[in-house]
Amino acid sequence: MAAFIASYVGLQRDPQPHQVPIAVTGPSLPGEVQEALGDTVDVHPAADAAAARQALEQHDVVAVLSAETSDHLSLKTAGAAGSSTTSAVSGLVDAYAHGAGAHVTTEDVIPLAKHDARGLAGFYVAFGVSLAGFVLGSNVLGLTGIMRLRHRLLLLAGASAAIGIVGAILVGPVLGAAPAPLIPLMFILALLAASAAFTTKLLGTLLGPIGLPITTLVLLTVGNATSGAVIGANLLPSGARAISALLPPGAAVRAIADLSYYGGSHLAIPAITLALWAAVAGLILAWHPRLTRRRTVAS
Repeated sequence: MAAFIASYVGLQRDPQPHQVPIAVTGPSLPGEVQEALGDTVDVHPAADAAAARQALEQHDVVAVLSAETSDHLSLKTAGAAGSSTTSAVSGLVDAYAHGAGAHVTTEDVIPLAKHDARGLAGFYVAFGVSLAGFVLGSNVLGLTGIMRLRHRLLLLAGASAAIGIVGAILVGPVLGAAPAPLIPLMFILALLAASAAFTTKLLGTLLGPIGLPITTLVLLTVGNATSGAVIGANLLPSGARAISALLPPGAAVRAIADLSYYGGSHLAIPAITLALWAAVAGLILAWHPRLTRRRTVAS
């Protein structure tokens, strides 16, 4: 309870931008913006408007700032980056423009899907799939002694695949909240379910009854609170930023957004992260009985 309240309420009560990546065009504007806004932004100088737009469409930055005239700035944002991030960028640019005596026009060039107006579909999908994986792993723990290990591992893998398929179909074709290609989305959600299920089974096996509360704390509470879906990753405190992309929910949220709005340009790292969680936990589970037997014989 304390962890849930501290994570969700604590992280949202005072979000502060930190090195939010924005592309800035022009010969002098990038340096002026960086100097004025400090480490709240990470300015990516762009050669021209086309290069800046490409960086935005590939999710290398979350906004593009350019000077139309000496007193008129143009800000292009990606609503797909999340309302908290775009609001923070707009506020920072407005503050800079006020100090420079300029006015700003803002355009959302990568808007969210029609049926995900608040940009929270990724969060709820990641939370739901993580929860399903946790329940799956908890239930399979109860089959120890009833079902052979290889059958339990196959059950975890098969049910995780089913969770991914159902989740992707619901959030994509049925509800229209994630405009991602269906097959890659199924794959990512299946990996998320598998990482939660295998990790739950592993910690329950190694740690006994305390394993499930630890899994709940790490994956369901901290993992989802720091995923970057509700509060953008660049607005989280430093500790939360450090672990956000390393935990399965954060990796999944990034992958869902990347598939839905950015053409999968940065899909590899979150997919590898999810696969590593599932594979490492599965390998340890597979080898654990052998290691236990060796210790018994040695003793």
